[in-house]
Amino acid sequence: MSELSNKQIAERLQHLTTLSIALNDIKNIEVLLERILQTAKNITHADGGTLYRVSADKKYLEFDILFNDSLDLHFGGTLEKSEQMRSIPLSLDNAEPNLEAVVAYAANRKESVNIEHVYDTPLFNFLGMRKFDEFYGYHCQSLLTVPMLDHNSELVGVLQLVNSKAPFSHQVQPFSMTDQVFIEALTSQAAIAITNQELILQLEDLLESLVNLINIGIDEKSPNTGRHCQQVPKLTMMLADAAQKTDEGALKDFAMSMSERYELWLAGMLHDCGKITTPVHVIEKATKLQTIFDRIHLIDARFEILRRDVEIHYLKQQAAQGPSNRLSRELECKLERFEDDRTFLAYANIGSERMKDEDLQRVASIANYTWVDQQGNTQTLLNEEEVENLMIPAGTLTNEERKIINNHISLTIRMLETLPWPKHLQHIPEFAGGHHERMDGKGYPRGLRGEEMSVQARIMAIADIFEALTAKDRPYKTGKTLSESLRILGKFSLNGHIDPELFHIFVKQKVYLEYANQFMDSAQIDEVDETQIPGYLKPQ
Repeated sequence: MSELSNKQIAERLQHLTTLSIALNDIKNIEVLLERILQTAKNITHADGGTLYRVSADKKYLEFDILFNDSLDLHFGGTLEKSEQMRSIPLSLDNAEPNLEAVVAYAANRKESVNIEHVYDTPLFNFLGMRKFDEFYGYHCQSLLTVPMLDHNSELVGVLQLVNSKAPFSHQVQPFSMTDQVFIEALTSQAAIAITNQELILQLEDLLESLVNLINIGIDEKSPNTGRHCQQVPKLTMMLADAAQKTDEGALKDFAMSMSERYELWLAGMLHDCGKITTPVHVIEKATKLQTIFDRIHLIDARFEILRRDVEIHYLKQQAAQGPSNRLSRELECKLERFEDDRTFLAYANIGSERMKDEDLQRVASIANYTWVDQQGNTQTLLNEEEVENLMIPAGTLTNEERKIINNHISLTIRMLETLPWPKHLQHIPEFAGGHHERMDGKGYPRGLRGEEMSVQARIMAIADIFEALTAKDRPYKTGKTLSESLRILGKFSLNGHIDPELFHIFVKQKVYLEYANQFMDSAQIDEVDETQIPGYLKPQ
């Protein structure tokens, strides 16, 4: 073998080695395929090349990429495909294997085809190639078509090269057997790499489907929480993108790779997965007395019994003593007091405002009213459990129910930490499990301080709160306006609840407005005066 041939062999081995390394690093399948085809062209000094992939139903070879140096053509791959490049059926109308088209022949027979003069062979139908030549004024002469088979000898695609050119004269020459051996080695490597990439994508799709499956389960239990599970990841990514763009403050060097972005997004999708075990009556508790139904109606019925008994008592007195203005006024006063107390309890049951101390005392006083049940037993108007619920200072949850709700985050962490996350997703439990922590260490479940939390967890905390403030579909509250939500969030940035740096970015880069325009009801989007937002100093 000549010195030049040795040099050519060395160059080809170098191409294969470089490609082998690249196959492990390139994650974009289209970029990977272009690299494979370009390497095949370089090894054989081919003027052009085409790559086909097997369709999902295994019935066609779908055109994927075309390169041609002389014509300066590049179709498919990372660019748009040409309408002229059509799919090739692997079977004929009679269901027999298609052996007429050379790429289909190579695919069906799983063997390479090396032709010195294309149009001199009667073995194949080159109608498509003739049309290409006529359209572009080109002449396909030598041809090498190689099936791409993975480690299980399953067909992945077909790689086709045209017109090998001599290194110095650039005259078209046949593809040598050495060319064929090298391309067969290359396509074998490439097929395995493509299969691995597709397997990774399939596993990612499976993972995302399982995540959606969990969220569907939560959604079925609580449609309100289900929407929250979908919106928080979107707002999280908006704020993460804004944080990457900032060129000032403590986060000016914050950056995430595509892999890290995917990790954060997935963590956002899973941030409330522990709620799948939270009882529905706690998640959906719209009023203080709600369980399966709102028990305020039972209290209404007791008030009616009180009214009935009082009226009967005074009517008996009047029957015995005769008509009396004093008795009539006493009856009227009692009935008015009962109605006022009933109205008060109905309002207290909503839990929309924090109760004052005198309101709590009033609940305790009303509870001591007595009534007589059907068995003739004297009962207090409210039992201990009803008093406990109606005396909730704010919101609709008792301390025990609040613990049940809060436990969802501990369970989220436990669930996520049991999974064997790959290296590029290993931070998901920390990201998802940290969105209820606070900068001042007063959050839960671990009481972490700001510096102990990742930026991603702090981002998710803001997204979680803002979505909850603006959500209009919660059973226990109405959605707040944009300006009101920003005022509350601003106060949180001042009292150590959320990261003030991230809040500054949230406002300055108008992440709140981007989110509002996409996901909030138009009636909630009011005019925002950023100078009035607590904790935010508008740049001059």
